[in-house]
Amino acid sequence: MIGKISAPRGEHVEPLIYYLYGPGRREEHTDPHIVAGWRHPAELEPPLREDGRRDFRRLFGLLNQPHAAMGTWGFARPVWHCSMRAAPEDKTLSDDEWAQIACDVMHRTGLAPFGVEDDAVRWVAIRHGDDHIHLVAMLARQDGRRPRLSNERYRVRDASLAAEQRYGLRSTAPGDRTAARCPSRAESEKAARRGLEEAPRVALRRQVSTAAAAAGSEQDFFARLRQSGVLVRTRHSTRDPAQLTGYAVALPGDTTKAGDPVWYGGGKLAADLTLPKLRRRWHQPGSDDRFTAAERSAAWDHVAQVVDHASAHIRSLLAGDDPGAAADAAWATADTLHAAAAALGSRILRQAADAYDRAARAPYGRTPAPTPAGDGLRRAARLLAAYGYITSDPSFRPLVLIIRLAVLAEAVADLRQSQHHAAQAVGALRAAQQLHAARGIYAVPAAAGQRPARSAATLAGAGFPAPPAPDPATPAPPRPRPSAPPRPGQQPRRQ
Repeated sequence: MIGKISAPRGEHVEPLIYYLYGPGRREEHTDPHIVAGWRHPAELEPPLREDGRRDFRRLFGLLNQPHAAMGTWGFARPVWHCSMRAAPEDKTLSDDEWAQIACDVMHRTGLAPFGVEDDAVRWVAIRHGDDHIHLVAMLARQDGRRPRLSNERYRVRDASLAAEQRYGLRSTAPGDRTAARCPSRAESEKAARRGLEEAPRVALRRQVSTAAAAAGSEQDFFARLRQSGVLVRTRHSTRDPAQLTGYAVALPGDTTKAGDPVWYGGGKLAADLTLPKLRRRWHQPGSDDRFTAAERSAAWDHVAQVVDHASAHIRSLLAGDDPGAAADAAWATADTLHAAAAALGSRILRQAADAYDRAARAPYGRTPAPTPAGDGLRRAARLLAAYGYITSDPSFRPLVLIIRLAVLAEAVADLRQSQHHAAQAVGALRAAQQLHAARGIYAVPAAAGQRPARSAATLAGAGFPAPPAPDPATPAPPRPRPSAPPRPGQQPRRQ
């Protein structure tokens, strides 16, 4: 069951009611009628005229009466519209079952709680199809007060989950606030007109995530953003101008009608990209983040070892019935994926990192406590961002890391599945599938003039680092000439 609240709200209820009772854009509306409301549906159903059309005058008058009585105190946009839709494979619900769902939605949102229907808002639920209904309410209480709208979308989600359990419908993910902000319809249409592959919000979220994974400090983060071509605007405290409290980013060329850049705050991109939460993923002041010569020269090998350790860490916590302790490692995995995608410049790895993003976030915007496994993954991401492009081997080293990242994503998918976070488990599993698909790109034979790649199966179980191959620029020492076999009766020559 999916509930969707239309935004922005409407100014007048009449056009919406006319549309819901009409034939629809594609003649898809059949038998429109009221199944629930603040009164019995039989009292609210618009009667038929002699010409076969419905008379909406009484219904419109009753719906508008409380809002008209409030005068200027009422909302400028008082029409609240929410659609509730079941999955195509679900059973067809009856009018009484849809009425119970509609009443539960109005109760949970606080617009019309049970027992106070005569003081709450006036509303109706209209059904014109087998699999969905539309709830229409006027945001003006009958007792003359304004209704309170607090977390209405999450309350609608709670009502949807309750309906799934009550009627045995298809189960969906809870509203745990781990999903990133989706582009609005206007943003998507604007990107299509400009010929862009994706909306600016999506591109900015990826660039901010990549910069945060590669940065080791706040100053480094903003420097990397500006270096990548992103416009950055910072916000300072009004009490202490030296204190930085937030930031916003914009893409060059993405402007309003007035020519100003379209800014997106970090929280508008994703819940974990606000400045306070970004600060928690960076190393603390005074900690040593210098990389040794061995780590710099074998960056890919070192990162593969860290990823392998993180996978074993998550598996051990799953076996020990303590999956909550793996939240930090799951969060830090996103940094490693973004860093690997940027270092390799791989489109499919970038898609895998995007798919994994939701699996990384803790429910309800919580920030996991730091753990050695999570800190190791974040440090590995910074190592990969700093030295991966220098030490990248075009043959087998990226392949080994991709294989182990896929194993890590599968471990996170099992973790989220055990926590009953379906949407996060699906995101991690999709990322693992894309990583497995990327193996074929880096498993192809090396081009002419390059050393041939070793087999992935051999390298996956081999120790790190692999023994260095001989330098082709160094001439090989002369091989000893084989001695001729001794003639009959002749003693062999001593060496």
